[in-house]
This record gives sequence, C-alpha cells and structure tokens, in this order.
Amino acid sequence: MRHKHGYRKLGVDTGHRKALLRNLARAIILNERITTTDARAKEMVRFVSNLVTLAKKGTLSARRQALKILPHKKVVRKLFSEIGPRFADVNGGYLRCFKLGYRKGDGAPISIVEFSKKS
Repeated sequence: MRHKHGYRKLGVDTGHRKALLRNLARAIILNERITTTDARAKEMVRFVSNLVTLAKKGTLSARRQALKILPHKKVVRKLFSEIGPRFADVNGGYLRCFKLGYRKGDGAPISIVEFSKKS
C-alpha cells in the first residue's frame, strides 16, 4: 500500500530522479514555461515551490540553501532577482499546470507548466 508515501518514483533511481527534478527546475526558471509529462510536472511543482519560497526570503542564507539544492548560479540569480520579488505577497500557488492531452508516440499524458501571472 502507498499510504503516506511522500513522492513519485518516476520509474528511476534516487540520483536520476534528483537530477531530473533539478533539470526541470532549471528549465522552468529560465524559460518560465515547459512541457512535460503529468507525473513529472506534479513533482516539479512541489520542488520549485520550495525554491520560490526561499527566493521570497531573499537572505544570503536562503540563497546558499537554494544553491545547495540547485547548483546553477545563473538560475539562482534569476530566481532571487525576478521570480522571488514577483511572488513576494503571494502565499503559494506559484506554478500552474494545464493538461494538453496525450503524447503521440507512447500515449503519456502531457502538461504545460508555467509560472502564474501574479505580481
């Protein structure tokens, strides 16, 4: 049974899953909109929401924590200078998902994930 199981395994081992989430987070922060499968999108929203909450704090300690989670200086710079201030007065709901349908090759459900337009 899967009661109180905290995350989706996404069919890969732990290191691969962490790398996948970091790469998806990097892509959404730089491009502000990506297309991916539903399961990956739902896990990525949880992952990126924590990073945006750190960016809202804006402290040096929060920046170092973000760099520990996502070790890309350019991405963390954009996160703290643009995205964090945009959601400074918002409590959650930073990202939104739209279901697109199914992928042609394997029939996987596809979603678009983007930052909300709140400012």
